Amino acid sequence: MATTWLKALHSGGNPIEYVLNTKKTRGSELIDSYECDSFTAQSEFLLSKELYAKITGRDQGKHAVMAYHMRMSFKPDEVSAEQALELGKELALRWTKGKHQYVVASHTNTKNPHAHIIFNSVNLSCERKFNDFKRSAIALRRVSDQLCLERGLSIIENPALSKGYNRDEYLGQRKPPTAREKLKGLIDKAITESHDFNAFIAALEAAGVDVKRGKQLAFKLPDSRKFCRLDTLGNDYSMDAINERLAGKQNLLFEIQDKIQQCYRETPSSDLKEISKTLLFLKEHSITKRELLAHKAKAATTLFHEHNARRKTIETRLGEIEFLQKQNAVYTKTKEVFKQYRDGGFNKKFYSVHQLEIEAHRDAKRAFLSLGFKRLPSVDSLRNEHHLLDAEMKVLSRGFRSERDEMIALLRAKDTTDRFLSDPVQRHSKTHELEAR
Repeated sequence: MATTWLKALHSGGNPIEYVLNTKKTRGSELIDSYECDSFTAQSEFLLSKELYAKITGRDQGKHAVMAYHMRMSFKPDEVSAEQALELGKELALRWTKGKHQYVVASHTNTKNPHAHIIFNSVNLSCERKFNDFKRSAIALRRVSDQLCLERGLSIIENPALSKGYNRDEYLGQRKPPTAREKLKGLIDKAITESHDFNAFIAALEAAGVDVKRGKQLAFKLPDSRKFCRLDTLGNDYSMDAINERLAGKQNLLFEIQDKIQQCYRETPSSDLKEISKTLLFLKEHSITKRELLAHKAKAATTLFHEHNARRKTIETRLGEIEFLQKQNAVYTKTKEVFKQYRDGGFNKKFYSVHQLEIEAHRDAKRAFLSLGFKRLPSVDSLRNEHHLLDAEMKVLSRGFRSERDEMIALLRAKDTTDRFLSDPVQRHSKTHELEAR
């Protein structure tokens, strides 16, 4: 489970000094930097602000943001301090795209490993600044989540529900837990590792918990004397609540994340990146079943092709209408001349003088007959039909890109999911099939 946050830092004080604290970084062993010296980074960041002001003519003075501070925290015992540093460096590189100086430090002063990142608000060329944008915390969380998923690390399952959590309690950084709290923690862990109730009980027993069945389940920790009944742990730990949580884990998201954690060491990094992106996509779109994913992919494909076919039909018909309007105008314009030619007995002298009008009239009439018209279509009917079809075409065209992108995203998610969750032999054969294409 990794948490992140982003905070703007102004010129006052020296926030980098806190990050570089030797007592928290094993005597500066757990410190790294990019395109700057970590111990002179504060001065370098301030100098870049002056260069930025000279180059761009924009100077916000004391209101200018000097840098941004990110913190990436992990579940206790999930990563080492060295791994937290590497993950912090990777997060910084992905977030800044290598365009900003930054300092990264991993702290060991708490039970939960965590990395601090401070990056310069001004880019390396001193011509642009990073401006914090709306919902940047969500964007940062996505980058962090993908990074963790690629390495088989856990993430917060439902960030929206964890908005008001007590951080110290959530990360285990508090006074020693009571026996009940320990038991709740073991129950939570067993639920995350289990697909059904029997597996849940087996996971608790494997953790050293004694289980007593009866009218009410009761559990006893290895270092406890008494059993604790399930119904005394609160509504979130009732039999119904546990069964509901277990049922919620029997879904596509759990299946993918469980397999990532099991196989991430044997899976190529490119495949991990792809399936991690897919997992985040499925989470954001609340797709928890393979059947639902297949249904959505099929529905999006059908809708796109139906609308695309309709667009082509309208496009063809608009071309026909424009052709008919043109021929109609020619026919009407030359109608009187052709009438005179016909009433005059098709006089050759008259023809030689008005040949262009007469032939244009005949061509227009042939065009109508070739399209099956026995009577000349009215100008108003053609104009009205063109107006309605043009309006429909504009609506369909506005949705073209979003419908196409949704179809591609769902098809890609389905293909990636199917390949990742297939057995190794089947996945190997699919890879060879793609390479053969």
